[in-house]
Amino acid sequence: MGLLSGKAAVVTGSAQGLGLYIANRLAEDGAHVVICDILADKVEQSVAELNRNGVNAMGCIVDVTNKKQVIDMFNSVSEKWSRIDILVNNAGGSLNTPHRLEEIEEKHWNLVVDVNLKGTFLCCQAVIPFMEKQCSGSIVNISALAAHWRASLAGVQYTAAKAGVEGITRQLAYDWGPSGIRVNSVAPTVTMTGDRVRGLWEGKDLDEQKRILSQIPLRRLSVPAEIASVASFLASDQSSYITGTTIDVCGGRYLR
Repeated sequence: MGLLSGKAAVVTGSAQGLGLYIANRLAEDGAHVVICDILADKVEQSVAELNRNGVNAMGCIVDVTNKKQVIDMFNSVSEKWSRIDILVNNAGGSLNTPHRLEEIEEKHWNLVVDVNLKGTFLCCQAVIPFMEKQCSGSIVNISALAAHWRASLAGVQYTAAKAGVEGITRQLAYDWGPSGIRVNSVAPTVTMTGDRVRGLWEGKDLDEQKRILSQIPLRRLSVPAEIASVASFLASDQSSYITGTTIDVCGGRYLR
């Protein structure tokens, strides 16, 4: 029996990258998993792969900034499994927008803030009524070290959005703790997942890579599985007395 055996979990932005790692980890720990993304072909592929591996999985094509699509998704999940135990708000990132202030346009700000912050808000708002009826539930928001420190590969639109995600985390934890709902967040530093991050890292010269790694006590970047394991821990009953907290997964790069 896994830590999450029989629980129903929704992971946004999970058709690829870090979100797919998280979905796979939750599935390994026994959860039924919803692959939620805007990339229809990748959703289909990821769900098929999970099903082949014996996972009870379903796919939803959802834009997390669209309230109707978000509500429809949670209704569908509830109809299928009669409960929703876990929500991981992973959809987001810097979304290939510029990081230099003078290059950031209003459209870049709107895109990053809408997906990361509004998307997290809409998903939390839609799922909490289901969790409230159960008197239980765990929401895990994927933040970033940038939310309370600074960004290495992204701009102010990203740091602002992720700071907002941590604000949502704290407020909802306070408001909904009496209903048995826990809300936490995970804050990774640069993680080697996706072509964009890998390309940016590999594009740095060796001296710059060494300089960055010298600032990390563990002397390396993280890998997606290390973020996914923390998300699964926060989703499980092993963290039953943890709420309103952000866990840094950064190798000691930022020490509070």
